[in-house]
Amino acid sequence: MTVARVLVVGLDPAKIQGWDPEPVQAALARGQARFDDHGIEADWCLVALDENPEGAIVEALTREDHVCVVIGGGIRTHEPLLEFFERVVNLVRRHAPDAAIAFNSSPEDCADAALRWLR
Repeated sequence: MTVARVLVVGLDPAKIQGWDPEPVQAALARGQARFDDHGIEADWCLVALDENPEGAIVEALTREDHVCVVIGGGIRTHEPLLEFFERVVNLVRRHAPDAAIAFNSSPEDCADAALRWLR
């Protein structure tokens, strides 16, 4: 049986200035555990906005075949990142055209977002 592989794209909490990354990192660990609970392989692409995020995303998209790409709420819901969010969606469409695109509301529900498309 082929195991579903999902890519989660989000902001790297350790590289965001001015806030404590530990709560988000703990939520990411819980989110990873949920993928494990469902037997889903999850790759994480956590980017820093000032370190060529598009290049990192393209590399992650083309490294493996993903059946679904989950785009994190930090990218999707933060109004100043609207243009970046659009670029991310279009990178997914270009480099993983067969992958479903899903959106989470927190790092902990990434598996739930993917499962909506894996059923």
